[in-house]
Amino acid sequence: MRYRPIGSDPRDERLGRYLPDDWRHLERFPITALPEVDRPTAVPVVIGVNWYEAFDSPERDERSGEMFVAGDGKLGRIRGGHCVCLEPGNGPDQMDWYHFYDQGGEGACVGFGWSRCMTLLNKGLYAARWLWDRAKERDEWPQTNPGDDEGTSVRAAAEVLVAAGHVDWNPAFADDSSGERTAYQPDVADGLLAFRWATSSAEVHQVLANTRADELNAVPILNSWGENYSHRVWMPDDVLDRLIAEDGEVAIPTDR
Repeated sequence: MRYRPIGSDPRDERLGRYLPDDWRHLERFPITALPEVDRPTAVPVVIGVNWYEAFDSPERDERSGEMFVAGDGKLGRIRGGHCVCLEPGNGPDQMDWYHFYDQGGEGACVGFGWSRCMTLLNKGLYAARWLWDRAKERDEWPQTNPGDDEGTSVRAAAEVLVAAGHVDWNPAFADDSSGERTAYQPDVADGLLAFRWATSSAEVHQVLANTRADELNAVPILNSWGENYSHRVWMPDDVLDRLIAEDGEVAIPTDR
């Protein structure tokens, strides 16, 4: 049965990350099962976590000059579940990508978080709503279906990327009113061969290899809420560790 972290549907429809019904993926495929020499470095990370009131309004930190969420450790209430991409240290997220990956008012965050990750890996743009729809076909909840506004899990979208790949963005998709995007053609070369799961902020830092993140003891969030939300927002490590402990999913592509 679908589980909402606040026990009911969130008022904000953008919060579309659902908790999986089981945790076999974390148990079977932890990043720690790979020898350190085989672990990826300077790659993006995709997280599915509880989204708190404090995360809605980033504030500038006077010492670092960076935009932070929950810099004082006060989170407020849980508003729902959200998925975002974390920025690695091998080159910054581009402004064009920031403008492109705007999920609007839909619960498509899982599709957008993973698509942003694949853009950082492959330097191309992807059809995030196609991935969102295919993940809803694959997940364990019969009430999530292509074309609706329901969310899905981080795991389901990752499995789609392995099984089918991703769809390169075509400007014609912007006018697509078909609803389910079934005619789009994925390319397995644009997907993943494998992925693993982290269980701590320390493991996240190791694979991000982001020097600024290490300096700030924080991770850089790339949200998908358009220009009304800052391009790059920092979350303290202790906050991320708390979110991971609260049934968070932290996915790492491991085939690059």
